[in-house]
Amino acid sequence: MTWTFTDDVDVFLAAAGPSLAARPVEHTVALSVTERLRRSGAHHYGADDPVLGWWRGADGAVAGTLVRTPPHGAMLTALPPEAVEPLVEALGAGPDLDGVNADRDIAALLAARLPGYRTVQEQRLYRLGTLRPPSPAREDRALLVAWVEGFAEATGQSKSSAEWLVDEGTERGSLTLWESGGTPVALAGRSLMLAGMVRVTSVYTPPEFRGRGYGAAVTAESSRAALAEGAAEVLLFTDLANPTSNGVYLRIGYEPVADRVQLRRDT
Repeated sequence: MTWTFTDDVDVFLAAAGPSLAARPVEHTVALSVTERLRRSGAHHYGADDPVLGWWRGADGAVAGTLVRTPPHGAMLTALPPEAVEPLVEALGAGPDLDGVNADRDIAALLAARLPGYRTVQEQRLYRLGTLRPPSPAREDRALLVAWVEGFAEATGQSKSSAEWLVDEGTERGSLTLWESGGTPVALAGRSLMLAGMVRVTSVYTPPEFRGRGYGAAVTAESSRAALAEGAAEVLLFTDLANPTSNGVYLRIGYEPVADRVQLRRDT
């Protein structure tokens, strides 16, 4: 049983790619991030080299992964409890575990072994069951960028990728705008389809349009588009601190899959 680390995404995918693809729901973010590294290069997310790792269990099979693209924290997926202590021994003294996104149980084990951690956000991953669209209650690039930046600010993320996300999403046709009376009122994006999985992203309604069902409508339409494209699994993450959005997603047909906790070590 051992951890292996690399900064080479091709080496990582050769070792861990089949494990990721075999469970695309659980590995939705790791699949998306490593595919972007493969397409755009190791420094797509920042100037520092990525940290990519995989854990092999007693049978020699890959049984957990770590994906870190500085300045973002480490994403841990499918990790068994016995892999935590060796991970702390390998990376705990350095910056690569300063920020962690992990399943709730693994996050608790890490927090118990590494002092100074605090929870900065709790998220829930949903998968689409039977889509139940809500009742119904050209936008320029500047508007889309402003709304993606608004989503980033509301969720505590960096705004630095907003322009790229709009341009890439426009090129793929993966951005959905909901209009009311000809006025755009809500936005949702979709990730690239990987291993039959698409994730609905960047769901945003400007404050002046909230409380009217527009967020539910645009999420349902983006989900419908993903199904029409052939997605076997349609997923999304929500902030558990926002009961309104969680209620909306449940109402339109999403079902809880797993809870994840983001930790940050105080400096």
